Amino acid sequence: MARIIGGLAVSHTPTIGFAVDHNKQHEQAWAPIFKGFEPITAWLQEKQPDVLFYIFNDHVTSFFFNHYAAFNLGVDERYAPADEGGGARALPAIDGHVELARHIGASLMADEFDMAFFRDKPLDHGLFSPMSAVLPLNERSEWPVKIVPLQVGVLQFPIPSAARCYKLGQALRRAIESYPEDLKVAVVSTGGLSHQVHGERCGFNNPEWDAQFVDLLVNDPVRLTEMTIAEYATLGGVEGAEVIMWLIMRGALSSTVKKVHQDYYLPSMTGIATLILENQDREVPVNVHERHRQHMGRQLAGAGGLEGTYPFDLARSAKGYRLNKFLHGLISPAMRQRFKDESEVLFAESGLSEEERDMVRRLDWRALIQCGASFFVLEKLGAVVGVSNLHIYSAMRGQSLEEFQKTRNQQVLYSVAGKK
Repeated sequence: MARIIGGLAVSHTPTIGFAVDHNKQHEQAWAPIFKGFEPITAWLQEKQPDVLFYIFNDHVTSFFFNHYAAFNLGVDERYAPADEGGGARALPAIDGHVELARHIGASLMADEFDMAFFRDKPLDHGLFSPMSAVLPLNERSEWPVKIVPLQVGVLQFPIPSAARCYKLGQALRRAIESYPEDLKVAVVSTGGLSHQVHGERCGFNNPEWDAQFVDLLVNDPVRLTEMTIAEYATLGGVEGAEVIMWLIMRGALSSTVKKVHQDYYLPSMTGIATLILENQDREVPVNVHERHRQHMGRQLAGAGGLEGTYPFDLARSAKGYRLNKFLHGLISPAMRQRFKDESEVLFAESGLSEEERDMVRRLDWRALIQCGASFFVLEKLGAVVGVSNLHIYSAMRGQSLEEFQKTRNQQVLYSVAGKK
């Protein structure tokens, strides 16, 4: 079984990455930051976690306000550094632990957390700024661990409450501990501490509150769940309210923890803190993990065995992602025209396999579904090539249109195509 070995908390201010990139770690202004990071680096080297479950918030880089969710779980194979306006940092991409991510996603949904899932998104300083300071690359210039990233939407109100974040952490513990493979997992939370970066209150800090928050986080986290977001903003600045993400990490740990390290430094805009908590978990003489896995599978139990049925789960979505992305592109008029004029060039640019290209050329609707395509991108392809939804439905059944129409109450044709 997977085991949570501890929790790490660290601020993610961009000054950390800036100092790394410009070799300022030993300069007077920055040296205390990296002195505080040294125990985290040593702890990671000693404990050798296989996976970091990494909690952070994006800074309107890869997640914009046209679609802004509370809890966004990464289910991708790799995550590259994002370009935040001046070019991406010269850091390698980091591998994701896809199987654990899918398991956690299914578990959190079973526990009634409405998750969003993301792929194809580079990650900004919320993740890579502290990562580059606490986790040296290996001899092959690769990151020595895999990650499962959780991006929390804390920049556009309303945001999750402190209590909801703590409960998510408790659900996260059930998710990780019920994963059947032996893995050592460290839960990392980033953000804060006190700061505000907008308005006339810009530059606000509250070191006294920062110290009290960390003390409560370690010793009495439930009390922190009783506070409102406005109270967090009052005490720690509006942007400093992102420390509610630390409660996700704390909720994933045992009630009693061992504090191994704590540090704090306020150089400029943000209270920069580091914290190491080791789990003091105990097993019970009951297989609660197997019971939780059964709970996770309850909603879809048996659906995969229905003849001619292919539930579009996270694994199937990943399998068909490239194909679905290509077909989804047909919502663009320019892509539709290129598909008609130079489909083979478009196939190559999109990286479709020869099998995928052949299925699209032949309009083999059933094979496309079996390969991982979503029906709702197939109807877009149908609209482009002038095939109605009813033609697609009948092909799925292996029937002619006339045969299929006889099974319907009304014999009509339609598609998602516009009037043209």
